[in-house]
Amino acid sequence: MAPSDSTHTGVMDQGGRAWYRILTAYQWFVLIVCTLGWAFDTFDQQLFNVARQSAVKDLLPSPTPEMVNQAAGWATAVMLIGWATGGIIFGMMGDRFGRAKTMIVTIVFYSVFTGLSAFSFSLTDFLIYRFLAGLGIGGQFGLGTAMVAESLPDQARPKALGFLQAFSAMGNISAGLVGMLFAWLILQGTIQSQPWRWMFGVGILPALLVVIIMFWLKEPEKWKQAVAEGKTRKHKAGSMIELFGDPRWRHRAIVGIILATAGVVGLWGIGVFGVDLVQNIFRSRITQEYRQQGDPEQDRLLALLLFEDREALDAFAKSAIPPRSLMDSDNQHRDIPLLVAGALTLHTQGKPVTPEAVLELLDQDQAADGSPLARLDGKRKAQSAEDRRRRAQIMSQELPLESPSIQTHMDRVREREKQVSGYVARWGSIQLLLFNIGAFFGIYAFSLTAGNVGRRPAFAVFFIAALAATVIFFLFVREWYHVLWLAPLMGFCQLSVFGGYAIYFPELFPTRLRSTGTSMCYNIGRYISAAGPAMLGVLSGVVFAGFDEPIRWAGVTMCVFYVIGLLVLPFAPETKDQPLPE
Repeated sequence: MAPSDSTHTGVMDQGGRAWYRILTAYQWFVLIVCTLGWAFDTFDQQLFNVARQSAVKDLLPSPTPEMVNQAAGWATAVMLIGWATGGIIFGMMGDRFGRAKTMIVTIVFYSVFTGLSAFSFSLTDFLIYRFLAGLGIGGQFGLGTAMVAESLPDQARPKALGFLQAFSAMGNISAGLVGMLFAWLILQGTIQSQPWRWMFGVGILPALLVVIIMFWLKEPEKWKQAVAEGKTRKHKAGSMIELFGDPRWRHRAIVGIILATAGVVGLWGIGVFGVDLVQNIFRSRITQEYRQQGDPEQDRLLALLLFEDREALDAFAKSAIPPRSLMDSDNQHRDIPLLVAGALTLHTQGKPVTPEAVLELLDQDQAADGSPLARLDGKRKAQSAEDRRRRAQIMSQELPLESPSIQTHMDRVREREKQVSGYVARWGSIQLLLFNIGAFFGIYAFSLTAGNVGRRPAFAVFFIAALAATVIFFLFVREWYHVLWLAPLMGFCQLSVFGGYAIYFPELFPTRLRSTGTSMCYNIGRYISAAGPAMLGVLSGVVFAGFDEPIRWAGVTMCVFYVIGLLVLPFAPETKDQPLPE
């Protein structure tokens, strides 16, 4: 049984005790439950960030690097749209029907649909699951912060909300640790393929928190009183009309929306793609190591064996090894993967596999939908005369007498893919882990700064810091030791402003509009920021497509959004040392 409720909102005693010493047992319970709800929420968010690129790469029919970048951006944008929609809907429900009841629904949504993402069989249903998970993710923040703000003493409120937001980084860190665990399992051979499915499956665990909330968490007395008073004064709790009809609340809502947009685009439109950048860097590095070890020559021998031996080709087709796993000496041309895909296409169609037939297929540029050739390169253009000559020369070579068997080749390719996947997953998880360790301290630093100098000066300092740290990361991270200090630096600066959102937004609105207003600020900004990941995908996949590592320049360009946050600060009300508005 939970400790008894208390409506105590008294003043810190004359002894000047720290904020956490003036809380009752039940107030601690509220803080811990809301903190866990938000931490599990961020855990599911970051599982998506770790697994996003691998998931879309496996689910896309034509996984070229440019298409993977764009699809990852769209997947993130869809989740943000769901996040924004859920935040608004559940925020209003929280004001009207109760914070605790609505938190149950949000937790069920984000945990169950994160778990169902593991069973995606196409990019379409993956996006649907991400949207539905986003609904629950978006609702949790406004409900949790409103619950804490209304249940704890005024003197403890800013630090307690900073505590709640800081520990959201623990959810992120846990996701990084899960990613590292699965990277280890891949390298050990325990998981053979598509580890992202297992990672999303872990996301259902937060649903267990619902049991605690259902039986023990009660609605805040302030909320009950506000609802009762609203009935006599005809003030409807969670009213969008009052929020945007009253000039005072409308002004605060617009300021909050713009502040949130700057930080959310900075994180979800730029920062989370630091994982993708690090993964790309280390994928390129380990691939180059295999090139230097002679793997392209071994893959060439594998291709010759497939062209000459129909039984070997049949065995390779049954192995389900994708042609894109093979390497060419010059990856720009992709001759070996494309020729093997062509041979597999002819084989599945029951046609003779000859060099002439493969080249004719490439000339026709009419691979059947779903064929190995289409899955390799859906945007392929017909080969040039130089392409045909080079590819014909490869297929006309003779296979050495002592060439390895098809089984030896397949074992070698599988082992290489396992090592590449594990290495890339490990460094992506390390980056995420370090990023969120920095985030924990950044959020805490904001709460200290805001308590000393005020909310507006704190936002100004940390928006500037976030802009500088993000530019430095995207321009200069290249080596493993760069990740060790640039990742936590970017996490510290980018996530610091989110500590401000947890403290500042509940202070802008009265109890009857607190969940609605806080969710509106946090989530209307997400509708705008949902364009951020898609914009980053367009910048990296189209605008800077000809650049070396285009995602770097796309990330730097997107940092302009932090300037927007700075420009709105003169219009933001200062709430330091002010009671909650009623």
